[in-house]
Amino acid sequence: MTYTIAAFYRFLSIAEPKALAAELRRLFQDSDLLGTLLIAEEGINGTMAGSAETIDRLLATLAEKVGLDRAEVKFTASKTEPFRKLRFAVKREIITFRQNVNPNQPGTYVQPDDWNELIAQEDVLVLDTRNSYETEVGTFERAVLPQTASFSEFAAYVRQNLDPAKHRKVAMFCTGGIRCEKASAFMLQEGFEEVYHLRGGILRYLEQVPEQESKWQGQCYIFDKRTVVTPEDFQ
Repeated sequence: MTYTIAAFYRFLSIAEPKALAAELRRLFQDSDLLGTLLIAEEGINGTMAGSAETIDRLLATLAEKVGLDRAEVKFTASKTEPFRKLRFAVKREIITFRQNVNPNQPGTYVQPDDWNELIAQEDVLVLDTRNSYETEVGTFERAVLPQTASFSEFAAYVRQNLDPAKHRKVAMFCTGGIRCEKASAFMLQEGFEEVYHLRGGILRYLEQVPEQESKWQGQCYIFDKRTVVTPEDFQ
């Protein structure tokens, strides 16, 4: 079996996360769906795998329930089972940041096709928002690596190491885009003037930008049994 893997998130207000989780369990508990979907009052965040038909049914359900746009979903494929089980988990945050920010007021999105031009500019600070165990296997050219152990440490790194008066233009990126929603909103709140982030994250970039034009160096760490993907996986 070839597994279709879908990575997605959406920030929106969910009044009853537990009720949504229960309904999704009922709908998919007997299917071939695997992976984890986090549900909180602030939205959803998941990476799910299954047959193409099951993934289609899941995305149609989420479009109906929470307005998920299929165009924002990142797709990959695997010949081996990427997850061991299916989980619909209710959390306080769909990505743990522990800062009072509004992810619906993020920085400026940059499309993958425009990313290379932006990060080539000398006055732009290229910032990798991911953790050290992720950045050690791959990152973009010129990227600054915060060397954090978890995303909840990112705010402290910014406050201790970056200066809005000095770093006027920031271009940040992460695996699929979700961390940058909160991180860019936080940096704007801290007084940074121009904060850009890669729409769809590294995964969308690797999918859309030809390998011969890519500024990505190495592999991309992912959170399933595959552990990493490379540009070749998307060509």
